[in-house]
Amino acid sequence: MRYPIFHHPDYVAPLPVGHRFPMSKYEAVVTALKALGSDAFAAFHNAGPVSREVMAAAHDAAYVDQLLTLSVDPAIERRIGFPVTEQVVRRSRHSSGGTLGAARMALAVGAASNTAGGSHHAHPGFGSGYCVLNDVGVAARQLLAEGAVERVLVVDLDVHQGDGTAAMFENEPRVFTFSMHCEANFPVRKERSDLDIGLPVGAGDDEYMAHLTAHLPRLLAAHRPDIVFYNAGVDPHADDRLGRLALSDAGLAARDRYVAETCMGAGLPFVTVMGGGYGADVGVIARRHATTIAIAAEAWAALR
Repeated sequence: MRYPIFHHPDYVAPLPVGHRFPMSKYEAVVTALKALGSDAFAAFHNAGPVSREVMAAAHDAAYVDQLLTLSVDPAIERRIGFPVTEQVVRRSRHSSGGTLGAARMALAVGAASNTAGGSHHAHPGFGSGYCVLNDVGVAARQLLAEGAVERVLVVDLDVHQGDGTAAMFENEPRVFTFSMHCEANFPVRKERSDLDIGLPVGAGDDEYMAHLTAHLPRLLAAHRPDIVFYNAGVDPHADDRLGRLALSDAGLAARDRYVAETCMGAGLPFVTVMGGGYGADVGVIARRHATTIAIAAEAWAALR
């Protein structure tokens, strides 16, 4: 069996000309994966869009209805950062479907990746920070409702705090949210995750890994999750336009390898979602995301 990766052409939606959100990276990552040899080690899957009912299990029904009728409050649309069009809603539903599909696949075979997702700024009642639906929140809520899992761990290593995920599961003891991010970065107003590690501007590879290795094993032991969602944003990179941390390519790879091997080595179903990555050269960003997925695939293959 080859490593399962979820992707759909509708992960890309048109945005206004010159918009700084790198929407094209969701297609470019597939090209980057092929350059890394994915034809030999991966199988691509399509989960389809999530239904209204699945969306509304994680998000407020009023907000879901605004999305589906294309009547999002202008204040929320400004908070999201781009127009909420039919294509954007379709993209968000497919992206959430991909994370849910990857989670179900991980429960069956041990691990899977989504070539989108990590929309962790979407709160229950509104979108924010280029995030419309919180795909990890949608997937976790659905798996819990189905009885497929009893305990979930979210490991969010995007450079920005996972504020929407923290808010979504603030009163849900079955879901543990761990966010390690640059403290002096978006969002200005942080929510309270179950564990927040706010790193100083300019933190590099060694400082980053010292914190990660100090916390991840004990979280696995204490929370005893049935599945791990890993938001593997590549925006902690030193060259990232919105990052403010200073990880190298080698540091990002070491991070991804440590998380994948630690979680899979503990026998836990493991799901990677892409998260953030921003820069003028979309190909460079896509290669970083593709490397995350390839590392997860390598760790998975080593344990089979």
